[in-house]
Amino acid sequence: MLADAISALKAGRFVLVHDDKGREDEIDMVIAAERVTPEHIAIMRKDAGGLLCLAIASEPATKLGLVFMHDMIAGMGKVNPVFAKLTEGRAAYGDKPSFSIAVNHRSTFTGITDIDRALTVSKMAGVCKNGNVDEFARDFRAPGHIPILIAAKGLLAERKGHTELCVYLMKLAGMAPAVAICEMMDSVTHRALTVEKAGEYARKAGIPLLEASELKEAYQKAKVA
Repeated sequence: MLADAISALKAGRFVLVHDDKGREDEIDMVIAAERVTPEHIAIMRKDAGGLLCLAIASEPATKLGLVFMHDMIAGMGKVNPVFAKLTEGRAAYGDKPSFSIAVNHRSTFTGITDIDRALTVSKMAGVCKNGNVDEFARDFRAPGHIPILIAAKGLLAERKGHTELCVYLMKLAGMAPAVAICEMMDSVTHRALTVEKAGEYARKAGIPLLEASELKEAYQKAKVA
């Protein structure tokens, strides 16, 4: 299934990624940032329905000087003690969030339309590929409508969230280290879509459903090799 997922991403098609039943137990709809079109954004908006984010590798984030939102808010605790309180503890699934800032490309209008978000995501893929700080500062503005998620530097050795899983998947595909992800929601139960329902969707849509265990296994094999 991993080979199918890599082929799908290279072809500009979706992949579904399930993290783990012992973690968030959620399915994310995933598309390579460098292949994103407005049609992809529309499908993610309608068929997934969660928060559409851009997950990027640690290396380009460091080059661009991006930092975690958690740290930014905690630092604001010096101005307002409430901010320090807001960042205490961890999420129910055990990790600190990987959110950084949210951006829009400067050529967008509101930033939220399918066309605008596709432009921001695809242009960010180019910036992540070349690490051009001047281009980032010149062509983007914040706050915006595309939240950036920063993968842990050690990827799956350090954190095993969708951010790391999907960025590692992009690495295996040999593509720009940037990937658009969106959680799949269930409008009937008002919870996250189950693996079973995601499997039905994947079969009907003809797209791969990838389990975190497959990516973890590939990661371990690469470390041993």
